[in-house]
Amino acid sequence: MKHTLFALLWLIAGYATTVHAQHFDEFFTDATLRLDYTFAGDANHQAIYVDELSRSPHWYGRRHHLDSLPLAGNGRIIVSDKATGKVVYKHSFSTLFQEWLATDEAKRCSKSFENVFLIPFPRNKVNIHVELNDYHNRVMAALDHEVDPTDILIRHTGERCLPYTTLHPAADSTRCINIAFVAEGYQADEMPHFLADAEKATRALFAHRPFSEMSDRFNIIAVKSVSEDKGTSIPHKNIWLNTAIRSHFDTFYSNRYLTTLHLKQLHNLLTGLPYEHIIVLVNTAEYGGGGIYNSYNLSYTQGTAFEPVVVHEFGHSFGGLGDEYAYGDSDPMYFSTTEPWEPNITTLCDFTKKWQNLIDEGKASLVEGGGYLTKGVYRGADNCRMRTNEEKEFCAVCRQALTRLILFYTEE
Repeated sequence: MKHTLFALLWLIAGYATTVHAQHFDEFFTDATLRLDYTFAGDANHQAIYVDELSRSPHWYGRRHHLDSLPLAGNGRIIVSDKATGKVVYKHSFSTLFQEWLATDEAKRCSKSFENVFLIPFPRNKVNIHVELNDYHNRVMAALDHEVDPTDILIRHTGERCLPYTTLHPAADSTRCINIAFVAEGYQADEMPHFLADAEKATRALFAHRPFSEMSDRFNIIAVKSVSEDKGTSIPHKNIWLNTAIRSHFDTFYSNRYLTTLHLKQLHNLLTGLPYEHIIVLVNTAEYGGGGIYNSYNLSYTQGTAFEPVVVHEFGHSFGGLGDEYAYGDSDPMYFSTTEPWEPNITTLCDFTKKWQNLIDEGKASLVEGGGYLTKGVYRGADNCRMRTNEEKEFCAVCRQALTRLILFYTEE
């Protein structure tokens, strides 16, 4: 047991960018600063704009490893103390905007996308650097702006909140990962149905390692957000509904891709609640889902594949795991000269830190095919939850990546 614990702590150290711990109370108060941005542009030019700043009581994210990142993501927020220039907080993410930039539509027109990020509320003035990266890890857009915590135009949202039910309390609420299930397309009289679906999703999540082994580190709530209409919008069937966060299928004209463009409304529903990661349960029998790292995931609920889909999408939104299946080899997202940031796929450019240790132990291998490509991208096993709905487990590579991440959030 001691050897196992030491190995896990060593894994987390390998992903930290610094070795010293920041002291939360030195730089932050127990409150959340919500940063609303607009990301806009087209395939050739992108820009970042500040939309609105707001303050809500309490901070429900990590209080350790503040100046470190467990995964690079496709974008980063770096917070520096204005007086000293010291980096005091980092956050990484991916966005629907960056996915859209790879579509044909982005070559023909410009669009804007809402994006919302949460950071601890600073005690003193800070400089915030926001950057978006392309698939070669090159900065394609950046913004720097100052935040003064005494600014009278930072909106104070108070304690208002929707009713919710705690489905799974953490053993220690100060060292846990806060997840909120959000009801989408459930009418007022369907809240018992939503709670049953959220409980089913929770059981599905904890049926998978490493979540089953580390379940005491998660705090899970179910938020009773009521929709006027039942279900979700399905554009290819000419179905448009008025729901809590206006989700829809056919994202980027892909029938099964279920997302929402209304992130401000999503976070408005969650104001005042203990959350950091978001799982939206959509009351529809139409198959589909979507997950974006450190943003949110959505899953359909009224079908036999609900459980594997919601776990797979959480692998994206929480774990930053990449898809391990292939569509073909046209217009690749991943390049032979660049190592993907996702921890479960590789182009072998900088592979050693990912799962070479598991290969040495005979627990994983290199299997060609992943990241939507049949050639040039490798995964760690023949099958995995990130490859098919039929596989009942995450592979050893994904389990290791998820374990590293859970420890990053919950250990000093």
